[in-house]
Order: sequence, then C-alpha cells, then structure tokens
Amino acid sequence: MTEGGQGRGPGAALVTIGAFARLSRLSAKALRRYDELGLLPPALVDPVNGYRYYDPAQVRAARLVAWLRRIGMPLARIREVIALEPGAAAAAIRAYWARVEAETAARRDLAAFLIDQLSTEDVMTSVGTLGIRYAARTDRGAVRETNQDAVHAGARLLAVADGFGAGGAGASTAAIEALKPLAPGAVPAAELLNILHDAAERAAHAVRQAVAGSGAPEESGTTLTAMMWTGSRLGLVHIGDSRAYLLRGGELFRITHDHSLVQSMIDDGSLTEEEAFSHPQRAMLLKVLSGDGPYGSGPDVDVRDALPGDRYLLCSDGLSAVVDGGELARVLAGADGPSTAVSALIELAEAAGAPDNVTCAVADVVEL
Repeated sequence: MTEGGQGRGPGAALVTIGAFARLSRLSAKALRRYDELGLLPPALVDPVNGYRYYDPAQVRAARLVAWLRRIGMPLARIREVIALEPGAAAAAIRAYWARVEAETAARRDLAAFLIDQLSTEDVMTSVGTLGIRYAARTDRGAVRETNQDAVHAGARLLAVADGFGAGGAGASTAAIEALKPLAPGAVPAAELLNILHDAAERAAHAVRQAVAGSGAPEESGTTLTAMMWTGSRLGLVHIGDSRAYLLRGGELFRITHDHSLVQSMIDDGSLTEEEAFSHPQRAMLLKVLSGDGPYGSGPDVDVRDALPGDRYLLCSDGLSAVVDGGELARVLAGADGPSTAVSALIELAEAAGAPDNVTCAVADVVEL
C-alpha cells in the first residue's frame, strides 16, 4: 500500500491521507502541513512507513479548517477556534470577522485617500486659510495616587496617552515626546501616510526604551491617540482605548475604534454599547504600545479632511468610561472655546467620581 492509496489502514474505520483529502476538500500537502503544526493531526501514523491515517469523524473539523483559511484566519487563531464548543467557536469567528471588517474599513479609507492624492497631485501645506486653537489638561482624578496619563496640545500636534504598569508614566510621556519631531509642516500629501507610519514606529520604540528598566517591562505600556495638523488635513495615529471625537454640525462622531475586549464584543454583536459602559472587563486592551513593542498589529493610521468649525476632542478613558456620548456632545457644543470645553469635561468626570486619571485635549479648526 502507498500513502494516498485505496487500501484499508490499520484500523477498519481509518482512511488514508488521499481518501481523507477528498473527504475534507483539503490537499494532502495541506494535511501534512497542518499535522506538522499540530492543527489537524492524523488518528494514526504507521510507525514503520510513516503513512498517515485519518478517522472520518475528523472530516467536520478539517472542513472547518478549510473554510476558516478561506476567510483568511491565521493558523494560530484556527487552532484555538476548532478546540472550542460550537457556540463558543461561532462567537470567536464572529469576533474575528468583526475585527477584519473594521480593519478593512480603515484600509478602504486609506486607499481612497491615496487614490485622491495621486490623482490630483495635491500638496498640503501648513500655510493656508485654516488653523487650530487648542487647550489640554490632565488630572489625577479622585482615586488614583499617581497620574500616568500624558497630554500635549500645540499648533502641529495634539496627543493623549494613558500609561499602565510600573513604567506607565514614563511610557505615556515617551510616546508623546517621540511624536513631536515628526509633527509635519509643509507636507506633500502622498508623504503624510509615511510620516504617520514613522511616528507610530518612533513611539513604539520610545515606549520600549522608557519601560526597559521598570520592574516588569512586558506589563508596562500605554495607549496613544494623536493628531498631526497639516493645515488642511489631520493625520491620526491611534492604539488602545483612548479616543478621538469630532463635533461637526452639532453632531458628535467617534473617529477612533477602541482596541479593547468589550469593543470586539460590540463589533460581533454579543454586547451592546450600554452593556459595555459598565462591563467588568472594560479596561482589557487588545492592542497597546508596551515593553514588548506594539501588542497586536500596531497603531491605526488615518487621514481626515478638516473643515472650519470642526471641534476635536482627544481623551483618555478616564473621561469616556464615566461620561456618555450625549454629555460629551452637550459640553463640546456649548463651550465657547477649547479651554472652557476642557475644564467642563474634567468637571464632568469629577462629578462622576473620577475613578481614573482624566485627560483631554480640545482643538477648534478656524479660518485664519
């Protein structure tokens, strides 16, 4: 008998790799690879000739592997999914696909930006008809003994970072400091994405260096949400659950996507926004800048058009976790300037108990 032949294996119920390949719709090459990875081991390997034999009961798992590969799921994630009970497996697939759709939407926006810029060969410059007025503030809050948040607001850069762990304060400060030299002046439009990517890499490297000497560097890190002002557009760098909002035409839009467990549950439909607001695992993050480098796939980058009258808010979750969107919109719409808005937002968090450090930066886009 040869591997892949038609003979019966050592057990009457087992089939050869060739027969199992036809049953499972996977190639023999793929089955060998999945065996090597421990993903789909055969039921029996002949100790003499090394031929693989499979139990037909494995077909269902093998076909699931095939379909999960078709949707692009990484092998490591597939290994976790096929070990779950059907209901849990379905939830895991739903969460994975929700994340894929969110990342695809971000890539679609970037592709549209590139197409637009390469078609028009537009050049963005810091000298134009638009500018920003800004204010920022950070507060220790009512419960924390120290403040691990950091904030910066300037003519070129707005940034909020929320540190955690023994080296959290150093991490948040380092992430923002790393962005300052990269804040653009006159920038060719096609280069803005490269600048944002460089900014994200610089911040990640700075965080690794900053927490290297802390007691547990792999357990220290920071979120980061930053906007770079170019004079006609805003470049966005974002990782973690600090947030950026846009108030335009009296309506508030959240323009960042939380990299958190509860956000993934909202995305897959297993949790509502209202339930997420008080979920006990609200603070569990899926992507951050840490002592081990970016945890996850690294920061999101985006480019947004700016319009006169826009008001932007960047904040740590010390604000967004205790003040709902309706209250944020009310205060931002009613404040007569960035400084007034910042003070009122901090007061809202304090009125809600301020269990965490509270940090925010507000910027208005104005005609010069």
